[in-house]
Amino acid sequence: MKTLINSEVMPFNATAFHNGKFVAVSDADLRGKWSVVFFYPADFTFVCPTELGDLADNYAEFQRLGVEIYGVSTDTHFTHKAWHDTSDTIRKIQFPMIGDPTGVITRNFGVMIEEAGLAERGTFVIDPEGKIQIIEINAGGIGRDALELLRKIKAAQYVAAHPGEVCPAKWKEGDATLAPSLDLVGKI
Repeated sequence: MKTLINSEVMPFNATAFHNGKFVAVSDADLRGKWSVVFFYPADFTFVCPTELGDLADNYAEFQRLGVEIYGVSTDTHFTHKAWHDTSDTIRKIQFPMIGDPTGVITRNFGVMIEEAGLAERGTFVIDPEGKIQIIEINAGGIGRDALELLRKIKAAQYVAAHPGEVCPAKWKEGDATLAPSLDLVGKI
């Protein structure tokens, strides 16, 4: 299987529910800023609202970092609106919720569960050039953590802004980084 790391997001056009309206969203919207494309299996389920609620609770920090979040499932944008209108957790969401009923976007990112017509729990961090820098895919019963995603985004942004430096395991904003060199081989 070919990796999607450093590959450009494939073209797509979709409709999202965002701030009380249906809006057009495409791959072009992912360029010029950092983005998270956050796939989840389905609206009106169990783990999914906990993840989306966690993202909503931390949305201001994502925005502070210049990151837009796009929630995506194979539900329609109409279903996203219905879920938003009936769930206190989902009502908190301020980021676009993209409907992908044909599965085009889900397949483009390689997270379609074909026999179910649903998306895996896939998280993709995309840089301003439209290239995928981080991929995380969890099994259906394992929810994701917005704070860990924020840590990874900060590391990706740091590395992008500081060529020649890398972030070691457990790196947090303000921690020391590494400058890979022959002198470090075997000394870490």
